[in-house]
Amino acid sequence: MNRPQLICVRCNHSPSELDEYIDAARRENMTPDDYVWEEEGTLNRENGHFVCTECYLAVGMPSSPRGWVTP
Repeated sequence: MNRPQLICVRCNHSPSELDEYIDAARRENMTPDDYVWEEEGTLNRENGHFVCTECYLAVGMPSSPRGWVTP
């Protein structure tokens, strides 16, 4: 399965550049990209866009009854 390249749309970092995903992935014995693909609630699976925790807070912690994903 081809997945899109993962990128935080605010800071423009990939999961492998962000300590929160590096550390979590190490604990789960997976890659940072795999961790984001499996666990990141803001991930837009169609385009690979997400927001890391720091950026999620900075953009006001958007939510919706259906769950919020990055455009």
